[in-house]
Amino acid sequence: NVINEAALLAARRNKEFVEMIEMEAAIDRVIAGPERKSRIMSNEDKKIVAFHESGHTLVAALLPNTDPVHKVSIIPRGSAALGYTMQLPTEDKYITTQKEINDTICVLLGGRSAEEIVFNELSTGAQNDLEKVTHLARDCVCRFGMSEKLGPQTFGRQQGNIFLGHDLVQEKEYSEETAITIDAEVKKIIFECLEKTKNLLLENREKLNLLAHTLEEKETIEREQIEELL
Repeated sequence: NVINEAALLAARRNKEFVEMIEMEAAIDRVIAGPERKSRIMSNEDKKIVAFHESGHTLVAALLPNTDPVHKVSIIPRGSAALGYTMQLPTEDKYITTQKEINDTICVLLGGRSAEEIVFNELSTGAQNDLEKVTHLARDCVCRFGMSEKLGPQTFGRQQGNIFLGHDLVQEKEYSEETAITIDAEVKKIIFECLEKTKNLLLENREKLNLLAHTLEEKETIEREQIEELL
């Protein structure tokens, strides 16, 4: 898909070869959708999105167990994205540790936390982030045995006929008391990560402001520029 998109972009530009600039643009299109430059944001919305994405970027840069940020942009893409932060791994990985999951949750909460710190209110921009956060925290408790209270157990058995294209459904096989404990443990993971994220952003408020203002001005910042700013 990426190579196809890059070839189409090169052809539209009347080039004889596909170059890195087309490959980069193709990766953006495949991951986040095509640019929607016709979607004009107000200055206030643009500022909110800039701080939101800068929150993700800064937390990812400060924590040790995250993939480096390759690019951050506030150009609307696809059907819904008003901006995006692209992290790319430096090597193939087949196992994820609890520290890595917690740091990933912190990065996902970075956008919402930045909005709350800077504007003292919340927006709907973090919906997708919060869905991912909740799934990760619940997987830690229910699938990976990473809860201190519940220990090395899994909860809920997935069932479903994948050959018929149905989604797998979770079969509940635990008591209401355990369900309450699961909810409490999920909440504990999320709120501990939230507190850590807010503290990181508060301690590095100047860097957050610098990233956001640069992003407002340039709309897209690459990895080298991010490292230079920080």
